[in-house]
Amino acid sequence: MTAGDGLPMNRRTALGLGGATLGGLTLGSGWTAAQEGGENGEGENGEGENGNGGDGGGGARRYRVTVANLTTGQPFTPPAAAAHRPSVEVFSVGDPANEPTQQLAENGNLTPLVGLIEETDAIRAAAVGNAPLVPQADPGETGNPYFTTLELDSDASATHLTVVAMLIATNDGIVGLDTVPLPQAVNASRTYYANGYDVGTEENTELFEDLVPPAQSLIQGGEPDGGTTESDPDLAEDGVITPHPGIQGVGDLDPEVYGWDEPAALVQVERLE
Repeated sequence: MTAGDGLPMNRRTALGLGGATLGGLTLGSGWTAAQEGGENGEGENGEGENGNGGDGGGGARRYRVTVANLTTGQPFTPPAAAAHRPSVEVFSVGDPANEPTQQLAENGNLTPLVGLIEETDAIRAAAVGNAPLVPQADPGETGNPYFTTLELDSDASATHLTVVAMLIATNDGIVGLDTVPLPQAVNASRTYYANGYDVGTEENTELFEDLVPPAQSLIQGGEPDGGTTESDPDLAEDGVITPHPGIQGVGDLDPEVYGWDEPAALVQVERLE
């Protein structure tokens, strides 16, 4: 199976996208965005494991980010990747989730995340895949990929990477990396493993009626049977982001079908230029 590449788009067009939700599997009209201007100071982080040495210049940089689903029973929304300055925290374990993270985790809604990118100058580049990522065996026979490759065009002030996607068959689960170093040398690469997290904003009922519609069809095939892309105030929690406990089997989700072992995803980032 080949990767589903994120499609390049003009930043102004990308940030004007509407209806970026999981409803009807419409999320994932791939886009990229790059911030212009700002500092071009050299990053402080070390080389990637496969670096060939040398900085290759302090101006424009291009990174290739590959995200792969390692689970056997959890589909992901198209992943979002951002290159940014170290001051940025899209999500942080032990802290309450911000609105963009909550909307992604509960509803597969990327619109608030797009807004965060537009408003945050310290986020220098971002990209989103164009299709959900399913387990490699594709148990629902969806034809969707299990990995995707994104490219980010940034400047030297972006020294860190954040990657995040929704764990679709959960109430409020995400998989991601929070502010990890980018490789600094041209041709350098870093490989990371990403775990699942519970963002602490919704009870884990594990009922299909409380999950986004594709939670069932992406693993078991067929058309979505019920579900919702809106938060339910009756299920609201006032918690913080924690490691995800996994599927407990308390509702409609069979742990043998929808469960996963950590890590949930592999992320490889390469500096191309």
